[in-house]
Amino acid sequence: MTKSGLYERDFYAWANEQARLLREGKLAAADIEHIAEEIESMGRSEKRELINRLAVLLLHLLKWQYQPGFRGTSWRLTVEEQRYRLEAHIADNPSLKSVIAPATADAYRLALIEAERETGLPRHNFPAACPWSFEQVMDEAFWPEEPPAA
Repeated sequence: MTKSGLYERDFYAWANEQARLLREGKLAAADIEHIAEEIESMGRSEKRELINRLAVLLLHLLKWQYQPGFRGTSWRLTVEEQRYRLEAHIADNPSLKSVIAPATADAYRLALIEAERETGLPRHNFPAACPWSFEQVMDEAFWPEEPPAA
């Protein structure tokens, strides 16, 4: 069987086989190309996790700001939870700090879509770009005030 045959048929078995080969130092027998692809994929997953958690946090901060009448424990706890999870995720993956700016921009785009869906407010009511720095959104003392009247 070719090195990648098992990869195509049974990923779980392939992964266990590759782990065994690597531990035994049998690099020539290992499916290096697919191992490299999987490692890169794991890195992309960590970045996606960062963006997804940031999107949830930014969404709830937008709702907090633009729907003050609906503020409640659930929103507050979601903000607190996402801050904690983001802090832990970055602590586990410190190199993600290098992609905070583009990740925040991507997350904000997702948050805008969800904010329009959940609030019923038109998208043009919200700032086109994230109005807060990453440091602000992660600051436990930061809670946006109501937007100025138009």
